Amino acid sequence: MLRLNSLFAAAALTLCCVPAAAEEEARPEVALMGTVPIFWGEADGFAELLSGDAPSHWARGVLEEGFDLAPLDYLSADALKGHKYLLMAQPRGLTGEENVALDAWVRDGGSLLLFADPRMTGESRFHIGDRRRPQDVALLSPILAHWGLELAFDPAQQAGPHTVNHFGDAIPVNLRGELRPVGDAQYCTTSADGLLAHCAIGAGQVMIVADAAMLDIFDRTDAGESALRWLVAHIFEEFGDRAGNDVPATHEATENQRDSVESPESEHHHHHLHGGNHSQ
Repeated sequence: MLRLNSLFAAAALTLCCVPAAAEEEARPEVALMGTVPIFWGEADGFAELLSGDAPSHWARGVLEEGFDLAPLDYLSADALKGHKYLLMAQPRGLTGEENVALDAWVRDGGSLLLFADPRMTGESRFHIGDRRRPQDVALLSPILAHWGLELAFDPAQQAGPHTVNHFGDAIPVNLRGELRPVGDAQYCTTSADGLLAHCAIGAGQVMIVADAAMLDIFDRTDAGESALRWLVAHIFEEFGDRAGNDVPATHEATENQRDSVESPESEHHHHHLHGGNHSQ
């Protein structure tokens, strides 16, 4: 997967280097990472990517209404440097270095929209076990625990596509997860019965969605597109009706929470971030 994504990244650099016919005003940029193929579509390989024959993802067009997109393959400090916004859609398990880099980037003021699904239900042209299909299970325990959350799954829940109401906004789900507080960190506030978590971490913020059904490449719905627009506008202030306006900081971290980053317990969490991922 890393090797294939690296080839895709090289193609992106080649395309980006083609000079534009006319100089356009710079637009805000969103970095993308994840196994849901928002940027590349479901490409069978490098040849299909270059030919443009790969099935495209509808969400790319929605995001490009307000942003330029920058696909990332690895979350090092250097890769994240210069980015203000990051969208992660069912990412692969992160390495210890990536966990630490992501945490530091958020604390320095980054805004992250993260889709973490404990049981992916979206369609794919690739068979189960093929590394080109979206990852079936989110494996993000270390970074979630560091932020005071765990991702749980109830196998007895309602199966099949349906929507969850969040203050009048319908969010499509299918075999969703539940974000629960864990440990002493108090950066996050959950809503919609744990489907969403909004976290104020240092100078940055994170919105986590415990389901990725709305991002099904082959099943675009009006409710899914509306939910994506709402989430993007909520966490990235330069999109849609919020363009040019600051998003209200509804969940400020307290001084005690900021101080806890330097506490011995925080150093213990930092050690676990370096340790990479464990299964959910």
